[in-house]
This record gives sequence, C-alpha cells and structure tokens, in this order.
Amino acid sequence: MPVIDANLIASMTEWRRHMHRHPECGFEVEQTSDFIARQLESFGIEVVRNVGQTGLVGILRCGDGEAAIGLRADMDALFIHEQNSFEHRSCHDGKMHACGHDGHSAMLLGAASHLAEHRDFNGTVYFIFQPDEERGKGAQAMIDDGLFERFPMKAVYGLHNLPGLPAGSFTVRPGSLMASESSFEIVIKGIGGHAAMPHTGVDPIVVGSQVILGLQTIVSRNLSAIHETAVVSATEFVTNGTVNVIPSEVTIKGDCRCFTEDSLAKIEQNMERIVAGICQAAGASYEFSFINTFYPTVNSATETAHAIRAAEAALGAENINPACDPFTISEDFSSMLRVKPGCYALLGNGTESVGGCALHNPHYDFNDAILEKGAAYWSQLVRDQLKA
Repeated sequence: MPVIDANLIASMTEWRRHMHRHPECGFEVEQTSDFIARQLESFGIEVVRNVGQTGLVGILRCGDGEAAIGLRADMDALFIHEQNSFEHRSCHDGKMHACGHDGHSAMLLGAASHLAEHRDFNGTVYFIFQPDEERGKGAQAMIDDGLFERFPMKAVYGLHNLPGLPAGSFTVRPGSLMASESSFEIVIKGIGGHAAMPHTGVDPIVVGSQVILGLQTIVSRNLSAIHETAVVSATEFVTNGTVNVIPSEVTIKGDCRCFTEDSLAKIEQNMERIVAGICQAAGASYEFSFINTFYPTVNSATETAHAIRAAEAALGAENINPACDPFTISEDFSSMLRVKPGCYALLGNGTESVGGCALHNPHYDFNDAILEKGAAYWSQLVRDQLKA
C-alpha cells in the first residue's frame, strides 16, 4: 500500500481549499488550470496545456516501459451560490465547488507528487485535468483535440466522490455504472381558436396530452423489463394559449436516462415514431429534437478488475464493493470510455454530518479526510499497471 506522508496530505488539503475558494465553471477554468500546471511543473512533471481549450495533461515517464495509462480529474465548479460559512468558502458569488471537483484535482495532484518523488514504476502516466464536466462537453473537447492520439495511453481511469458512502469506501461495477442523460423537445403545431368553438381548429393540447401518455409506453413496451432499465420523463408543457383561447402550439420538454447506447437509440426512434403517429392522426404537425448530453458510463471488465485490485491493496478489501447497483446520475467521462477501455469508480465522501451532504447542494463540501485515500488508490493503480 502506498504511504502518503503527512506533508503531502497537508499540501493536498491546502491545494483543495485554494481551489474551493476560487471556483471557475465550464471551460473558463484558466486560473484553476494554471494553478494545477504550476504544481505539476514543481514536481518535475512535463505539462501540455490548452488541450480541449483549457484542459491540460501532465506527463510522467519512468524507466523504459512502453505501457501507458491515463488518470483523469475534473476541474470545473457549478453555478450555485455557496451557503457555507467556513474559511475556505467560495470567494465568487454564484459559483462553488458543489460536486467535489476541487477534491478530485487535489487527489490526482497528490498522486502525481507521490509518483514523481518515488518513481517506482516502469512506463508513462498521463495526468488528465479536464474542464467543463458539468455540462458534458469537456471530455469530448479534449478527445476532439487529439487527447488519445497525442498521449497514447492503453486505458483511462476516473474517480468521483460520493456522499452517503463511508469515507474512503470504494464502489464500482463492470459494465454500465452510470446512466446517459438526454433531453428532448417536441413542438406540436395545431390550429388555435376560440375556446367555445374547438371544432373549428386542431387543439395541440389534446394532441400533446396524448403524446405524453404515449411516451410512457416506450419503457414499458419497447425496452426489455429485465435488461433495459430506463426513465423517460416529460417535465415541461408550455402553450401559447390563454383562459379562453385554444393555443396554436404547445412545447413538451423532458429528460431521458438509460444504461446502454442501444437503449438510447431505441428511445429516440420510438419517441419520434409516437409523436409522428399521434400528430398525423390528429391533423397536427410537429418538430422534434433529441439532444444527448451524456452517454452511459460503461466500464470495461479488465480495467475494472485492475481498479478493484488496486483499491483492495490501497484501501483494504473490506472497504470495496466490486458489484454495486448502477446509478442514474451521469458523467461525461463516459465519452472517454467510448474511445478507450477504462474504469470509473466512486469513493465514499462520508455519511451524516461529515461528508454526507448531497452533491450539487449549496452546503456541500469535499471531505479532506479522503484525499489520502484517493491519492493512495491512484498511486497503487499506477504501480500495478506499470510494474517496475
């Protein structure tokens, strides 16, 4: 098990709290990226900046081994006004690290420092620091900028904290770990008119209501009840009518979640089929858009086994859940896993009063007690996969 010394733990805590004080969102993480780059360079690690706009990659080579793996942390914060009162609370109104990306970056910096000092592996580690995870655009931006061609890694790994799990516990599963997230918008165009004479037009409210009911049959009648868990939710219904006016148009918006790309394709195809059929029967027209923001996060079996062994060595086998249930939350690391084999895992942030506050909550804070755990896991994974 890697021993993360007290000085490094103190440094990780300082780095984490610095990033928490100075949150940046989306691709506008220039100061955060510069801060991380300076730390990496101080460890003697080569840094390539501006990968996928404001992303960066640290490169640490040791020995003559040709094997290479990538370790990824996200850097961006959320547009949430922090309601904590501790000293390291956000300095920027309306922005805060409410998802723990400050902790993810600090843990990976800690692993980079530890590995740069000890150099007890043989091969290359790429430390990937990614912008704009929250909107689901950062991973693809780095991929489109040649991440995997410029930095030829065999596999890529990610780690996220999870409140509600005991601090330092580790949970993962091979296959689908997290769901996709897709949004849809359906505009139904009818013929509006006086509410007292509905027979003179085509009422898009009636058509839209039938569409919403029809959408609920996608999961129950088009997907396998055993193998294809999914959620289709209509969340908005907006019209241009008023109390005595039948509208000429309604807009239906909503959200979809599922665990495989095959299910995702079925949902989109069946959704438009239902909309088209109901509108044709009623004499209405429609516009349909389906936007996929996050793909399902699907772990490869071999890399998940590697991650479990490293976690058992670093954190203790009693703290590892190797076959957790899937989560309906989403993660844009999924885009990286569509290109490279790898594993995304969850590290317990704590329960109740210490680390138990939910993600994306204005009272959330990353639990500094798990910084050591994350750095130890990363370091063990590198030693296992890049054996000296």
